[in-house]
Amino acid sequence: MPQIPFGNDIKTLRFLNGEMTQGDLGEKVGVTRQTIAAIEQGKYSPSLEVAFRIAHVFGKPLEEIFRWQNDIP
Repeated sequence: MPQIPFGNDIKTLRFLNGEMTQGDLGEKVGVTRQTIAAIEQGKYSPSLEVAFRIAHVFGKPLEEIFRWQNDIP
């Protein structure tokens, strides 16, 4: 399965926010722990709504959480 063309800093942000678990973040944004794990690992591309919800939880704009990786076509 090809990797999605962007990276993210969700794992770091979870750690910096009281070592929030994947399950905790999933509950806050309305997805499963497995979905958060897949997003973090670059195996799943979140919907725009989920991406905005994640950004809202951390109080950051999207571009501080998700970044385009130019080396992936």
